[in-house]
Amino acid sequence: MMAKNKEPRPPSYAVSVVGLSGTEKDKGNCGVGKSCLCNRFVRSKADEYYLEHTSVLSTIDFGGRVVNNDHFLYWGDVTQSGEDGIECRIHVIEQTEFIDDQTFLPHRSTNLQPYIKRAAASKLQSAEKLMYICTDQLGLEQDFEQKQMPEGKLSIDGFLLCIDVSQGCNRKFDDQLKFVNNLYIQLSKSKKPIIIAATKCDECVDHYLREVQAFASNKKNLVVVETSARFNVNVETCFTALVQMMDKTRGKPKIIPYLDAYKTQRQLVFTATDKFEKLVQTVRDYHATWKTVSNKLKNHPDYEEYINLEGTKKAKNTFSKHIEQLKQEHIRKRKEEYINALPRALNSLLSNLDEIERLSWSEALKVMEKRPDFQSCFVVLEKTPWDETDHIDKVNDRRIPFDLLTTPEAEKVYKNHVQHLISEKRRVEMKEKFKKTLEKIQFISPGQPWEEVICFVVEDEAFKYITDADSKEVYGRHQREIVEKAKEEFQEMLFEHSELFYDLDLNATPSSDKMSEIHAVLSEEPRYKALQKLAPDRESLLLKHIGFVYHPTKETCLSGQNCTDIKVEQLLANSLVQQDHGRSNLYHDSANIDKVNLFILGKDGLAQELANEIRTQSTDDEYALDGKIYELDLRPVDAKSPYLLTQLWTSAFKPHGCFCVFNSIESLNFIGECIAKIRAEASQIRRDKYMANLPFTLILANQRDSVSKNLPILRHQGQQLANKLQCPFVDVPAGTYPRKFNEAQIKQALRGVLEAVKHNFDVVSPVPTIKDLSEADLRIVMCAMCGDPFSVDLILSPFLDSHSCSAAQAGQNNSLMLDKIIGEKRRRIQITILSYHSSIGVRKDELVHGYILVYSAKRKASMGMLRAFLSEVQDTIPVQLVAVTDSQADFFENEAIKELMTEGEHIATEITAKFTALYSLSQYHRQTEVFTLFFSDVLEKKNMIESSYMSDSTRETTHTSEDVFPRSPRGSSLDYNYPDSEDDAEGPPPYSPIGDDVRLLPAPSDRSKYRLDLEGNEYPVHSTPLNCHDHERNHKVPPPIKPKPLVPRTNVKKLDPNLLKTIEAGIGKNPRKQPSRVPAAPPEDIDQSDNYAEPVDTIFKHKGFADDIYAVPDDSQSRIIKVRNSIVINTQGEEENGFSDRISKSHGERRPSKYKYKSKTLFSKAKSYYRRTHSDASDDEAFTTSKTKRKGRHRGSEEDPLLSPVETWKGGIDNPAITSDQELDEKKMKKKTHKVKEDKKPKKKTKTFNPPIRRNWESNYFGMPLQDLVTPEKPIPLFVEKCVQFIEDTGLCTEGLYRVSGNKTDQDNIQKQFDQDHNISLESMGVTVNAVAGALKAFFADLPDPLIPYSLHQELLETSKIIDKTERLHELKEIVKKFHPVNYDVFKYVITHLNRSSVEILNIGGPNTKP
Repeated sequence: MMAKNKEPRPPSYAVSVVGLSGTEKDKGNCGVGKSCLCNRFVRSKADEYYLEHTSVLSTIDFGGRVVNNDHFLYWGDVTQSGEDGIECRIHVIEQTEFIDDQTFLPHRSTNLQPYIKRAAASKLQSAEKLMYICTDQLGLEQDFEQKQMPEGKLSIDGFLLCIDVSQGCNRKFDDQLKFVNNLYIQLSKSKKPIIIAATKCDECVDHYLREVQAFASNKKNLVVVETSARFNVNVETCFTALVQMMDKTRGKPKIIPYLDAYKTQRQLVFTATDKFEKLVQTVRDYHATWKTVSNKLKNHPDYEEYINLEGTKKAKNTFSKHIEQLKQEHIRKRKEEYINALPRALNSLLSNLDEIERLSWSEALKVMEKRPDFQSCFVVLEKTPWDETDHIDKVNDRRIPFDLLTTPEAEKVYKNHVQHLISEKRRVEMKEKFKKTLEKIQFISPGQPWEEVICFVVEDEAFKYITDADSKEVYGRHQREIVEKAKEEFQEMLFEHSELFYDLDLNATPSSDKMSEIHAVLSEEPRYKALQKLAPDRESLLLKHIGFVYHPTKETCLSGQNCTDIKVEQLLANSLVQQDHGRSNLYHDSANIDKVNLFILGKDGLAQELANEIRTQSTDDEYALDGKIYELDLRPVDAKSPYLLTQLWTSAFKPHGCFCVFNSIESLNFIGECIAKIRAEASQIRRDKYMANLPFTLILANQRDSVSKNLPILRHQGQQLANKLQCPFVDVPAGTYPRKFNEAQIKQALRGVLEAVKHNFDVVSPVPTIKDLSEADLRIVMCAMCGDPFSVDLILSPFLDSHSCSAAQAGQNNSLMLDKIIGEKRRRIQITILSYHSSIGVRKDELVHGYILVYSAKRKASMGMLRAFLSEVQDTIPVQLVAVTDSQADFFENEAIKELMTEGEHIATEITAKFTALYSLSQYHRQTEVFTLFFSDVLEKKNMIESSYMSDSTRETTHTSEDVFPRSPRGSSLDYNYPDSEDDAEGPPPYSPIGDDVRLLPAPSDRSKYRLDLEGNEYPVHSTPLNCHDHERNHKVPPPIKPKPLVPRTNVKKLDPNLLKTIEAGIGKNPRKQPSRVPAAPPEDIDQSDNYAEPVDTIFKHKGFADDIYAVPDDSQSRIIKVRNSIVINTQGEEENGFSDRISKSHGERRPSKYKYKSKTLFSKAKSYYRRTHSDASDDEAFTTSKTKRKGRHRGSEEDPLLSPVETWKGGIDNPAITSDQELDEKKMKKKTHKVKEDKKPKKKTKTFNPPIRRNWESNYFGMPLQDLVTPEKPIPLFVEKCVQFIEDTGLCTEGLYRVSGNKTDQDNIQKQFDQDHNISLESMGVTVNAVAGALKAFFADLPDPLIPYSLHQELLETSKIIDKTERLHELKEIVKKFHPVNYDVFKYVITHLNRSSVEILNIGGPNTKP
């Protein structure tokens, strides 16, 4: 049973491989391939196949266990499966003959038979014989696999007879065949199957193979198998065929011809190789090693198959080739990168064609090495060539290896570079030539398309040379230049026509009439027409300019960083800080000074005489003055002293003052020259900057002859020099004194020095007291235009170069303080330097004692701005005109400069103003003395200016701005004790006329309670409590003020209307004469117990007149009389001719006029604008048309503040400089009288709601019903969507998003642009989020029916009174359901947006933040 259950063992066969063997003489230099055939069959893997199997062994190796003293080798066994799937085991024995390496004779074995007989043995026995692997195994058997021959004996079942068919090595094939024949005869005796294996067929000799085949054919059943052990061809086939012959059950062996078998084997190898190479190509890093890659791929079937077929060595070689290819590819790419980068390096280092045009490449290399940027482009390696160094791995180092430049490729790049420079030079020349050609074509206008120009340049040589892209690029550049120039000229033109814009209210909006007037005037200008093809850009520039006029701040200034306000702040911040810092160090602790250092300057020994006199009056150099002892250090300086300038100021001796003594004209001139040199050198050398602040004192020495005739002359000239130097003058006291100097003179001079030292210390006091804030005697505003062609320090040099200049109080970044002796006293003058656009708010609202108006004589726009500003200045305020140019020669050499300087001087003559010129190339005109006469004139008129200012303050308009100056503490004022507004803490309006940070002095607390108008009442006047103007600052409407109830009085007489008409007629006939002031109500008729007069409504109230009241100070009664206003809303200047003005004049007060009414130049300029826009109508018709247009406007000048040009020059009672047409005045009087009569009849009209029209252009979108702007697919108007999207993308968290107003011009521009193109991008317009929010609010304001219908307003009001929150919310929902579907969708969209805005703001700013 046990035997039956055992699995059948596979059949086992023993094959003996035999063939030619023996000594080298017998077999030649090499064997016939028996060992290789056995090796390939038993161990077919390429790594286990060995080409060399030696038969020459040492005695030791021969006696080892592998050979075991036998002449045969046991190769082991192979298990093989047949085609029928039956396995068999084949033991392989090789019969050979081992040669002794000593005797080169066969080793002596246990079997002494010759090889032919031994090889035919069918029984083999050798105890413990080990399997043979390779020659290296001999002697090292323990390092190899050890496998014994089964049972030490084998029975041979078949023979494999090997015949070498190659050329052989020193062996004759016939001898081999003879040996094989003998061997075959011996083998056939064993009756065992025999197969002939033709070995080394890869090196086959054809006739040898044919002989073998012939030999086999002569034998019975002898098969020849053509084999190649090297390529593993038919090796397994020959053994398989032998097994089939041994096993009769198997089929007849199938013999494959060598070539067919070889092709099959090669195809197998090629397929495996291709797969392996693809596998290797997955490696992309040429730094990879074979060890790493083989470990990674060892389990891959493609890898294993290739290793088995070709071996590890070939696989490694394939991998190495691949790695080398990767490296070479990397080097090639790096080289290509270097070559591609070389042109950029050459452009950087060798960009000058003139320098390298004739240089060879080697010479150019030497030039490059000397360039400072050489190391940034190239690297010089220590080892070369560069591709064999580690530099190839430095991928981040983009520098080119210098040795690469020696290659032909680099030289070719250099030659191409030179050629490129030559062609580029030619191209640039042609482009410039083409540019000049375009400049010569006069008809090319800004915005003209290229297609319209190309036909005129098609024959031009330069145009033909350059490419189309170049020609378009040149034309585009030319267009940009002429467009930019045209825009600059257009902007300059707008400034030249400043009178068109600066007669407007700062917070107004341009009406369509005003815009038509502006276009009518400007359309005559060539610079206006130049932008005809760029009309949208021109309109945008105009709107931007108007927006700047309405909101003039340094942030919106069209000059950008060249704004005068910015330049002034920067200059004053640097200059005054340096001066004050120096003075602070110099005069530190000067208030407690004990030692006084003095220089004494004189001629011909006068300085030494004064020093001796002071020492005579001193005790040990200590001088008693006003109860205090001072130590004096005196340093006399004579005319011949070498220490006058070089050693005047040292670290050891810092003088506190200088006594300048003189007794003759010559010595006085000497003193003047010395002081001038000291100051000039101090201004040039920063080290001696403080020397310019040294206090000087002029001392007149007593004459020996007391009746000298020169004394009055010396006194007069000494006083003049002292005034010029702004220093004290110590005169000779009255009486007769034997000495040149007396004690009174010395004490007066010392007191002056101590006072100056104390003053310098006070000026730099870091914390000014409250008293300091009001110490300015005069407040002067200097105006300059932004962008004028001169530096700001030129016009400030008369002040900054003065030793008496200091910084204003903290926060006054654009002001400085100047201490000057005017008259007999030292005065403190505050100079505020502003741009003209910032000065407008100051001119309208603040107390200013004088203006210094600066203009450039090189720029018409500068003069235009000056005219526009000066026209609105009251004629009581002194003005100094300053023309700025390079030198006096400009007046004679340049006609344009001459014209502008002449015009400025002419205007100054007409208005009795001062005129001077500042020359940038002259030092004299930079001194403070340039303005001394002007300051004196201002001081003389100070009281009159302040009185006029206080008088005008009682007629304050609703148009107020933030205070810049506080009221003068020295001027008369009225005390008001109104409580402050609760809204004072709220921020200023978004657009202050002069900007939030342009403030001259902080207003005291009482200044927040009233505003003063420096220009008088030009617009409708509304009387409100003075503390309510803070509401106006915050754009809030003040509560209505009820006038005091009128009590009937019998002693108050009403004005006779006929008397009023008579006065007006007399004024119209004789406008130049000053009529007698007829009192409207005699003082004795006014009740002294009340401040109210009888209302004049029934006398002078007619349609178009305001009902507001205003106050006029009554100097004679020392109280305020309140009367009804009699101002026609839409006329400028008539207030001056009105009833209130006559009342004020009846008390001896003259309302100030404006300079435009005193200067024919200013007046005629304004009048010319009117004539150009109304050339088709007479003056009378113009007046009529103007009034007719205004008749229907319910808001008067508030809605259309752009007053008609006719009103900018209309005459009146205070305008004596204007000539009036008698007939026109009579017509005007008739119209007025007729109108008064009509208005006496009261008319009742039903008030109907008409939404105010804020647009001044026609629109087919804005102002349309909401239903016309939506569709079922798009229920939200496109404009609303765009605005909401912009706000949520850019400024959803902006505080005051809908509360703070945006730029009005930007809002209008947004809607205008949307009107033209609904697809416009708001982001591309560069507008602020507040402007977009304002445009969105304006959209809803313009709707003919509001978003929330009128019919639901009452319900909403009633619902708001519900206390219960739940019930109120329910009612609100019910009301919302009543909305029209269109209104509901838009309302829901807007409310959702507002909710997002509120949530975002609360998340960022907290619960107190206002959206």
